[in-house]
Amino acid sequence: MRIIAGKWRGRTLEAPAGLSTRPTADRVREALFSMLASRLGSFEDLRVADLFAGSGALGFEALSRGAAHATFVETDPKAATAIRATAAKLGASIQILSGSALSLPQSEPFHLIFADPPYAAGSGTAVVSSVLRADWLAPGGWMTVETCRGDEVDGAGLELDAVREIGRARLTLLRRP
Repeated sequence: MRIIAGKWRGRTLEAPAGLSTRPTADRVREALFSMLASRLGSFEDLRVADLFAGSGALGFEALSRGAAHATFVETDPKAATAIRATAAKLGASIQILSGSALSLPQSEPFHLIFADPPYAAGSGTAVVSSVLRADWLAPGGWMTVETCRGDEVDGAGLELDAVREIGRARLTLLRRP
């Protein structure tokens, strides 16, 4: 798995061993970042969070494109180790929070949040609720949720901007007014 664009374009990402992590496919990442680039214009100076981070592909892609800060939330110690290894290899300064994205601690709000929960019915809606309870999304901020194709996400007050289905994945793009 490689970073698609930006200053680290082509650099490889470490991935945790085993089957517990489902990395976002290159095709899905390309579509997602194309959608975001057309809306944001630039990733410069953004604070991003990568929930259910796994390999950290989404957060590292945003950092490569100019994001100022990335926080990764991951429960699996092997995945957290892989994220740390990639950060060290790239020279990236990051934060990793061990724990569930469904019970987030207080934090300074983020401009962009990526959520790629396990493919289970209702998982996307659950993570949106968690983000809103913890007030993690800044006003005017964006949240992307990858779920299984056909699994609708309730934005719970966030504005629904777009939904795209690519292969097995459904991308839901939400914005906080």
